[in-house]
Amino acid sequence: MTTYYDETLETAPPEQIRALQARRLAELVDTIWGRNRFYTAKLRAVGFSPGDLHGLDDLTHLPFTTKAELMQAQAEGGFLSTNCTFDEAAYVRIHQTSGTTGEPLRVFDTAESWDWWGRCWAFVLAGAGIGPSDRLFLPFSFGPFIGFWAAVGGAERVGALMISGGGQGSVERLGLIERFGTTAMCCTPTYALRLAEVARDQGVEPASLPIRITVHAGEPGASVPATKARIEQAWGAKAYDHAGASEVGAHSFECAPQPGSIHVIESEFIVEVVEPGGDRPVPPGERGELVLTNLGRPGFPVIRYRTGDLVQIDPDPCPCGRTFTRLAGGVIGRADDMVVVRGVNVYPSALEELVRRHPAIDEYRVTVTRRREMAALRIEIECADGVDDQSVADGLVATFTHHLALTPEVVAVPRGTLPRFELKARRFFVED
Repeated sequence: MTTYYDETLETAPPEQIRALQARRLAELVDTIWGRNRFYTAKLRAVGFSPGDLHGLDDLTHLPFTTKAELMQAQAEGGFLSTNCTFDEAAYVRIHQTSGTTGEPLRVFDTAESWDWWGRCWAFVLAGAGIGPSDRLFLPFSFGPFIGFWAAVGGAERVGALMISGGGQGSVERLGLIERFGTTAMCCTPTYALRLAEVARDQGVEPASLPIRITVHAGEPGASVPATKARIEQAWGAKAYDHAGASEVGAHSFECAPQPGSIHVIESEFIVEVVEPGGDRPVPPGERGELVLTNLGRPGFPVIRYRTGDLVQIDPDPCPCGRTFTRLAGGVIGRADDMVVVRGVNVYPSALEELVRRHPAIDEYRVTVTRRREMAALRIEIECADGVDDQSVADGLVATFTHHLALTPEVVAVPRGTLPRFELKARRFFVED
């Protein structure tokens, strides 16, 4: 059954959405002009002024924004980034990126833009079929990483009962799920699998718990078919993908028919897909880099932001009836994550797809090493109790050889050797 947060908006004709986007973009530029030091200087440098914006087609005259530029704005601004439009008193929240590589980026929200975050998450939750009859569990630490903080506001908007799992271990969280009759859960794909692993260690079959829906963000696992299938099998629930970023917002979600794509919330974001590292738009069906402009966050805006995410627009109508642009396969990978191994272009998400096809593997780590100037793959795996580790390793080698024409070194390590993750997992490493 298809559920909407705002059916009229989500099924509006594309020309109506474009008109809405054009109006909101003009309002955004008027608000930040002369107040936001970063964007006022950036737009002036290309000879732009607000009077030059006559419609959505003029967006392409504006320069792209990169994360490196936002980091520079942070360095130049002191506590507040030069990309902060208002004085400090206007802001009510500060979060930061996960900082898995390098210094975290600080992001700031006013009360109005934090409400906008909650609105975006309402599209996400309603799209997955979560509503007033659901008890939504958030097994999230609620630290400085923005993560699932905004899902709280989304839960309020769709009327779900929100249950916080912050400050607890996995065993305690499982107890809450069972005791409170939790029907839905938001977490990273990695943690959904980890929580299922802990449940089995405790003698509890996760599929016996009342959860019927899981929503995932923070990493592309829920858009990797084998990972999604494993989550659904483990929990006996439907798993839904969602994409977003601290500096951009919660921008995309998966709908109930699950046709293998995610919808961009086009009432709140303008979406472009361009050639990676270039500026040429790519046609629907061709892979490119996702570029986003957020329309509801004037206090910390991003205009034509190069996300670094690889996506592919699906031009066909969606069975759910929404007219929002669809990204086939969700976020396919990161433009800067690709490595070449013996002539084969390899992305971490493609490796995960192959590893997750082996249900006996509970956890893994991939390292790209150099041997006589040639790159090679080393994969460490942890297997479930009671299986023949060597047989599993041999099977994984065969899978990689068949699908990628690569023969990795696969090493089965003792249980508990590899790290476990609640937020973004780090399983892919490149050694110089």
